[in-house]
Amino acid sequence: MTGSILFDPLIPLPLLVTVAVIAAISLVLALVRGLNGWALRGLAAAVVLGALLNPSYQEEDRAPLTDIVMLLEDRSASQMLSDRQAQTTSAADQLEAQIAARANTEVRRITIGDGEGDSGTQLMTALSAALAEEPRARIAGIIALSDGQVHDPELPVDLPAPMHLLLSGKETDWDRRLEIRNAPAFAIIGEPVTLTLRVEDMGAAPAGSGIAPLEISVDGGEPQVFQVPLGQDIELPVTLPHGGRNVIEFSVPMAEGELTDRNNTALIQMNGVRDRLRVLLVSGEPHPGGRTWRNLLKSDSSVDLVHFTILRPPEKQDGVPVSELSLIAFPTRELFLEKIDDFDLIIFDRYKRRGILPASYFDNVANYIRRGGAVLVNAGPDFAGADSIYRSPLGPVLPAEPTARVLDEPYRPTVTEIGQRHPVTTDLPGGGDWGRWLRQVDVTNPQGNVVMSGVDERPLLVLNRVDEGRVALLASDHAWLWNRGYEGGGPQLELLRRLAHWMMKEPELEEEALNAIATGQTMRIQRRTLEESTPPVTITDPAGTITELPLSETAPGIFEGTFEGPEIGLYRLQNGDQTAVIGLGPAAPREFVKTIATEEVMEPVLAAVRGGAHRLETGLPRLREVREGRPATGRGWIGLTPRNAYETRDLRQTTLLPGWLVLLLSSLMIVGAWLREGRR
Repeated sequence: MTGSILFDPLIPLPLLVTVAVIAAISLVLALVRGLNGWALRGLAAAVVLGALLNPSYQEEDRAPLTDIVMLLEDRSASQMLSDRQAQTTSAADQLEAQIAARANTEVRRITIGDGEGDSGTQLMTALSAALAEEPRARIAGIIALSDGQVHDPELPVDLPAPMHLLLSGKETDWDRRLEIRNAPAFAIIGEPVTLTLRVEDMGAAPAGSGIAPLEISVDGGEPQVFQVPLGQDIELPVTLPHGGRNVIEFSVPMAEGELTDRNNTALIQMNGVRDRLRVLLVSGEPHPGGRTWRNLLKSDSSVDLVHFTILRPPEKQDGVPVSELSLIAFPTRELFLEKIDDFDLIIFDRYKRRGILPASYFDNVANYIRRGGAVLVNAGPDFAGADSIYRSPLGPVLPAEPTARVLDEPYRPTVTEIGQRHPVTTDLPGGGDWGRWLRQVDVTNPQGNVVMSGVDERPLLVLNRVDEGRVALLASDHAWLWNRGYEGGGPQLELLRRLAHWMMKEPELEEEALNAIATGQTMRIQRRTLEESTPPVTITDPAGTITELPLSETAPGIFEGTFEGPEIGLYRLQNGDQTAVIGLGPAAPREFVKTIATEEVMEPVLAAVRGGAHRLETGLPRLREVREGRPATGRGWIGLTPRNAYETRDLRQTTLLPGWLVLLLSSLMIVGAWLREGRR
């Protein structure tokens, strides 16, 4: 129970002061004139002024409220290193017991985990949310148990009490980190791109040679090892081996005594693109569709086309001067011997042997295919004759053998069952409702995949792989009818575009492929195959745990599944002979970018409220009470500010000068003054 006197003036304070001044002047005049009742007049004025002040006596029934101490316990990923978790938990338990044992004090213990995604330790965000739920007038102190690696220290939080940081870890801790500082998203295949990386030691690192081994692996392959200096930016040229996504993993082996190897790995994903696709188109006897391939390839800005047309065979003798027959001589030796490997694709469009290309040149083309090149034969009647290029050293690598028959009859090209699964012919526009072709070269003994058929289901488009290369045979020269709109036409440009890009090994047209697309911690796995079923995909996570995920068919030849990754890092996928790697999030999460315990990050926040930082390895600091605004930390101790908060349960007010008493006293004094002055 507490009491106090309150004043609640009945008139505005300026007017009350004016009245008091007038009363004082009147009192002085009475004194100057020698009036005997001046004292009684003064007392009467004082009573009236006191009444105008309206004094009252207030009694409060108060109940004291406890002080609140916020205890923040960091349980983020970096706190799992070494013995930090046990160290932090033990200290938090002891502090909670000590604070709870203090009179009029209670504890709010708050656990802080990893932030959403890769946002790290959001300690100030959690503190702000906790303060919003408590009355600020009761907060006596804030104690955070953490390694100090907080990722939101700049968050503006108005702290109502001193804040202290108790650091986990040890002063002897050290760690090695690999950081990629520059990594473009795209690079040209076969051309080096420069990456900037850095390997550095943090904390109390032991003295050494200043050199560390760096392992580089592409798409999960066998790593290459290099020796790199520590603490320096290193410019490393990297050449992408193939188109599409290239996953490059950089890693430094874990050294003895370092905290963790989670930041010893850096993972980048770069898309390989071709600068220019070089295509050699050799046209033989002119025909109505002779410009089909040229128009298609010239319309593609990524294709660098070299086109030669045999307008006049060597055996033709008509007296025309040689200088008037062509613009340039056909550089057969340069194209088919010296620079053949510079081309990504060679197309023979209705070409037959005319003595221009000797057998050794065709043999070199066959070897070019086996080494990884690509050849497409667009066959006409010439392919069925005695001068067919099948009768050359190129024949053994071609995907089908001509029977010497040419079928001149209308037919509708049809996608075969396996063609419905092959990326070259699946989902072609028009759904098979296409115009007819009028000629087909009869072939037999197809090797590889027959993706389209013609007359009586005879092979029309045959695709095959020969060693490292690819070869295709289109057994008709009437694809141009689709382009002319004959009987409604068909998807000529789309078919030929896909065919050309499959020959040039574009990743999105691979018939056997395993791909994954990451969205956050979720990956969508897609398996493309020509088989009717596929086994479960085997997933190996960064910790080495193996999971088998069944896939379901979503389209002909496409099987998909969704997998939720349990942690950030590199995942390896395998399905049959197909493998893939994909990174979920960064290889080194934000929690492991910097792992050495330090107070530097939180120092500006602590200094603003006169708090401090102490290491747990030296023991728990003592708890003291400090007045508000005073330094709240010292050697071996931290301070809490008592708030002395209370709750008012009952309130009573009593008027000290009731109206009747004022009237009585003032009247008596005024009458007394008048009587005294009258007797005089």
